[in-house]
Amino acid sequence: MVGNRWRGRLGPAVGIAPGARVDRFEVFFDLVFVFSFFIITRATAANITGRQLLHAMLVLAVLWWCWVVHSVVATRVRLGEGFVPVLMVAGMAAVFCFALSLPQAFGDPKQTAAGPMVVAVSYVVIRGVHLLLYWHVAKERPGERRLLLKYSPELVASTLLLLGAALIPPQIEDAGRAGMVRDGLWVSVVLLQYSAGLVAGAWGWMVTSAEHWTERYDLILIIALGESIISVGVGGNLLGQPVTWPAITAAVLGIVFTAALWWAHYDVIAPAARIAQHVALGHARVSMARDAYAYLHLVMIAGVILFALGAEEIVRQIADPSVSLAEPAHGPGVPLLFGGVICYLCADMLFQLRTLRTLSWSRVGTVLVLTAAIPVATHLPGLAAFALLTAICVALVAVEVVVMADARRALRQAALHERTTYEKHEADWRARWHEQAADDPPDNPPA
Repeated sequence: MVGNRWRGRLGPAVGIAPGARVDRFEVFFDLVFVFSFFIITRATAANITGRQLLHAMLVLAVLWWCWVVHSVVATRVRLGEGFVPVLMVAGMAAVFCFALSLPQAFGDPKQTAAGPMVVAVSYVVIRGVHLLLYWHVAKERPGERRLLLKYSPELVASTLLLLGAALIPPQIEDAGRAGMVRDGLWVSVVLLQYSAGLVAGAWGWMVTSAEHWTERYDLILIIALGESIISVGVGGNLLGQPVTWPAITAAVLGIVFTAALWWAHYDVIAPAARIAQHVALGHARVSMARDAYAYLHLVMIAGVILFALGAEEIVRQIADPSVSLAEPAHGPGVPLLFGGVICYLCADMLFQLRTLRTLSWSRVGTVLVLTAAIPVATHLPGLAAFALLTAICVALVAVEVVVMADARRALRQAALHERTTYEKHEADWRARWHEQAADDPPDNPPA
């Protein structure tokens, strides 16, 4: 009764319309993912090893799956309307706790048992919030509820595996074996989650608003790119060192090459893929949404985190007054920096191939050049290696602006025409407010 009374006061859940856009509350919700990306980068940067990178990618994959489920729920209900924001705040708190516990998720099982348990419980809360909300909005569609039950084994099994990763390793005396068991359970969670999406296929699901779906994933990738800039500035200790020209140069180069990567995706590929998502219908639309957005965006964000780690490592050396600027970059900074960009561009090419069924030779060439440049950059000073990467990324943008000039112009004109038409429709609709105000009789003056 109390729940029904509060739902009556706050309003009911409202379904998504075909032309729906991203709600402001959804952007607010994604703020906790900014923090999560930041924590993953910070925890890994403290001690960059192969195993630490594996842990970072495992945590990112599990966290990303929660976000994908969240985006699927958002294709069914407006998250900023009615009582839904209240429920979503509980999900935000769970994601925040999940992120806070990440540094202890893979620590010594004997000393950090609480961290893995908080991660597991937070995961249960996140998934439970989404399950309850979807179950509620699907009450008038029994077929959707049956479909939800079809995916419930993944939820139950992944929860049990994470609980096992929290409870089993502390019972094992050998620390090495305990770590292997924990890592194996996390790998099993990731394999279970992403294979479930492939095995179950796209049957029964629908993407009501292609605009909402594409915009949501565009925004989360921008958030990841923005977080990489924050990581370079904070992790590179630029705030803790005296201002120097090399540090300023490195900061500017970081902005320029990140902007070039933004341009590489959002100038032509993302707008064209958005149109392709609109054109696709039924099963084809859902399959494209799953493959290109839910899966390949994870690889792009993994690339962003990797090159953020590399950039941070190099910038820290550049800003350190005790390190000579002529000294070659040491450590994993250069491989991570170049490898992260290669990962990002390869995922973007697969995204282009899946949505547009085309492949850009300029991007294939850029990936080959970046791969060949890694052994060269490892012998260069950090600032020179940073400048080399930036020059390659900017060259890619410059080449595509020239080569794709006609296609880019046509795409831009079509997108601008759509936007201006949409804005005119909104302006015409709002003009009725002025007409209603003009029709209202003026208040009678006081006697």
